[in-house]
Amino acid sequence: MERAVRAAAPHDLVGALRGALATAYGASSVTLYLADYALTVLRTVDDPSAPAAEGLSLHNTPEGRAFGSQEPREQEIRHRDAVDHHLPVTVRGERLGILTVRLPSGPSTPETVDDLAQVADLLGHEILVAERDTDLYQRARRATRLTLAAEMQWELLPARACTAREYAIGAQLEPAYAIHGDNFDWAADATELTLAVTNGMGEGIQASLLTNLAVNALRNARRAGIGIADQAALADQALYEQHRGASYVSTLLLRFELATGRVEAVDAGSPELWRQRGKTVERVELDAQLPLGMFEESDYVVQSFQVDPGDRLLFVSDGVYATLSPQGEAYGDRALARAISSTSLLPAAMVPRAVLRELAAYRETESTDDALVLCLDWFGREG
Repeated sequence: MERAVRAAAPHDLVGALRGALATAYGASSVTLYLADYALTVLRTVDDPSAPAAEGLSLHNTPEGRAFGSQEPREQEIRHRDAVDHHLPVTVRGERLGILTVRLPSGPSTPETVDDLAQVADLLGHEILVAERDTDLYQRARRATRLTLAAEMQWELLPARACTAREYAIGAQLEPAYAIHGDNFDWAADATELTLAVTNGMGEGIQASLLTNLAVNALRNARRAGIGIADQAALADQALYEQHRGASYVSTLLLRFELATGRVEAVDAGSPELWRQRGKTVERVELDAQLPLGMFEESDYVVQSFQVDPGDRLLFVSDGVYATLSPQGEAYGDRALARAISSTSLLPAAMVPRAVLRELAAYRETESTDDALVLCLDWFGREG
């Protein structure tokens, strides 16, 4: 099975898998569904040009329930003596979609389901490699066309979720098909996790270009192995040299020590940080510093705080807390705290989308601003 998938052409992973599963288990059909950018529907890779209406809902279908629970689901096919197995396709916490395999009832044993789950895991890793050489999987994720600015922003992201021993991360941008300047980034090694949430000013291509410069400047500095204050300073210089203060980027930059839970932070602008500890939800107050690129050679100072096992951190852009209701009332602290509390039982990967759904219901109209939500659950290290 593994040899067949790894030897397949990048655009034909499902075809190769279909033949291998038919031979090994008598599979009569194999379908790969990928979640769209807005996390509302699952779209088949076999026909990525199908309109959005033909996608499967993530909320009220067997495939959608398997995606949400991240557990294999079975669905008996009446009059055909067959069973559809819906298997999550997930890579290090990044929920890509669902692999549906139809088998005769006889071979549909728990051992077979375990084997199919491993196949789905293999397929997820191979999709990430294949995306370097084909647009097939990117097209399948699109329920509608992305704006050019949104295309640039999605290409800049590391993933929408990530899990490790010490933490789990989930993030989402809205409106998914027309985002401008909001972005997030993270990277980890054996000792630390660095996380950045950025909010570029402006709209359209100019906002996307600005954020692209900021994120890559931060990455360049981070990969040089320097601290977050110097990362902010070098990105600040890069932005100022290009725009001379006319355009700037608000950024919240954090570094987590994986062994201790000690956090260093540089708050350079508008993104807010909230913490849920037990039943208490509160904003983490940080000293606001200048956005990146506003002035020449700004100095940035690191602050520190502690996260404990069980803490949940939520990062939000101004497109969340400054959103207005039809009556002109800002979403604000109280509504955001309620949204955090109401999603406390969800895994980190599902929290951002749930919070953004509550935000959409609050404003009752299409958003004119980007909205970013990033959730981090901190597990820490035992001992």
